[in-house]
Amino acid sequence: MDFIELLKAIILGLVEGLTEFAPVSSTGHMILVDDMWLKSAEFLGKYPANTFKIVIQLGSILAVVIVFKDRFIEMLGLNRVFKKGQVHSGKHLKLTHVIVGLLPAGVLGVLLDDYIDDYLFTTKTVLIGLFLGAIFMIVADLLRSKNPKVETVDQITYKQALTVGLIQCLSLWPGFSRSGATISGGVLTGLSHRAAADFTFIMAVPIMAGASFLSLLSNWEYIELSALPFYIVGFLSAFVFALISIRFFLKLIDKVKLIPFAIYRIVLVIVIYFLYF
Repeated sequence: MDFIELLKAIILGLVEGLTEFAPVSSTGHMILVDDMWLKSAEFLGKYPANTFKIVIQLGSILAVVIVFKDRFIEMLGLNRVFKKGQVHSGKHLKLTHVIVGLLPAGVLGVLLDDYIDDYLFTTKTVLIGLFLGAIFMIVADLLRSKNPKVETVDQITYKQALTVGLIQCLSLWPGFSRSGATISGGVLTGLSHRAAADFTFIMAVPIMAGASFLSLLSNWEYIELSALPFYIVGFLSAFVFALISIRFFLKLIDKVKLIPFAIYRIVLVIVIYFLYF
């Protein structure tokens, strides 16, 4: 294993970590970076590209768990185990809110999994997803309530959780962006941008972790001891950059809203279209 391979593992981890939870589509960026530059299917060689991407995604998931560890402890009823008091008194986000939000995309994703894998993971379809997702984000910001009824995620209702979950189904199209869809959906239902972002990140953990572990099990035979340094470097890179990205994004989102991210996506689509096609 040479330095160039490890460097590319770091770069892919960086792309995954920085874009997984920002509303810019990590899947879209990974596909674009691979197709246009790194060609991971070629350089990985004995390290299958899909297996590697699953591993680095787990690094991003771990970053979310670290940032929201107190909320997960509270939702799972582990306060006494970890000797922590209630993080939030009175009404607070429950595990059932998260489950309600996960169900629509979880069911639809299982039903459409083969179709999505076979037909939607291309540069052209990703560009379409990036553009349409950007338009949706702009519409959400323009139509949002100037005085949101839900300032924190603890105030979210089951109706709002379900609505956000239904809108999350749009993100099954690669490039549309899970966080872009769910934050926009949350804003349209009366959540503040920060409350929508918190719910988006918390909701992402079980669905991403479940999908990643299932994929990892199905690809377990391809993981060899000689490949471990490569996977570890990618995992750590994704974890570190995701940790930085999440903390920065949560401080920023209530100030800048969604439109700047949407503009970035549209510019990216234009640049990639002229370079690639």
